Amino acid sequence: MTYCDGLRPWAIFQRLPNGQNVCFYRFRTRSDADAYVSILRQGGGKFQVVFDQPS
Repeated sequence: MTYCDGLRPWAIFQRLPNGQNVCFYRFRTRSDADAYVSILRQGGGKFQVVFDQPS
């Protein structure tokens, strides 16, 4: 992870049919991520909001 990724710890991951997870976008706050994922889910697809802090 980069420094910028550390500033945006909330990530939206897209779950693909082949079992892979792809980081779709990152946010600073969970509320922003939840609002964006609700829009994405209207178009179909499986998305999940996770806290992805670098270790």
